[in-house]
Amino acid sequence: MNEINNLSHEVIVLAGGCFWCTEAVFGRVRGVVKVVSGYANGQIANPSYEQVCTGTTGHAECVELTFEPQVLPLDKVLHIFFATHDPTTLNRQGNDVGPQYRSGIYTTTPEQLAQAQAFVDKLNASGQMGAPVVTEVEPLQHFWNAEAYHQDYFDNNPRQPYCTYVVAPKVDKLETRFADWLK
Repeated sequence: MNEINNLSHEVIVLAGGCFWCTEAVFGRVRGVVKVVSGYANGQIANPSYEQVCTGTTGHAECVELTFEPQVLPLDKVLHIFFATHDPTTLNRQGNDVGPQYRSGIYTTTPEQLAQAQAFVDKLNASGQMGAPVVTEVEPLQHFWNAEAYHQDYFDNNPRQPYCTYVVAPKVDKLETRFADWLK
C-alpha cells in the first residue's frame, strides 16, 4: 500500500476489469486524491504486466484509490464502482477475459471490509444487477504499481482504439450518471 489510512484520507483497492477503465473513471471523481493502476494480491512479488496477463499469477488488474471520506464517502465510491463495470461476470469484463480481470474490492481496514461486504449483500438481495454479483471482497494482501506507461493511460492515449471503444463509454456513463460528483 502506498499510503496509510489517516483521518483525512483512506485507501481502497478496486478491480473492475482493465485498470485503464477504473483509473479513468475515478480520476474524474471529486474527493479522489490519487489513483494508481496496479496489481493486487497474487502469488509473486512485483509482477510485470506480461506476467499478470497470463492469468496464472493470481493478481487482479486494479487501482489503488486514495480518497477523502469526508468529501467522498465509501458508500459513494462503491456506488460509482458498481455502476461503471459489470460485477456479475466472473473473470471477465467485455472482451477482457481471465482471472486478472475479475471484479474485486480489496480493503485496508476492517470497517471497509464490513461495509463493502454489506454493499454486495444488499445488491444481491435487491436483484437490481439482474444476476448475482460475483465481486470478491477481501482484505488487501499486496499492491504493486503497474508500469509507468499504464498510469493515466486513457488521458495520455484517448484516441487509442481500446480507449475509444471501451474506456470512453465508461467515462461517459460516469459523467452522465454521477455529474454531481465530477471534479
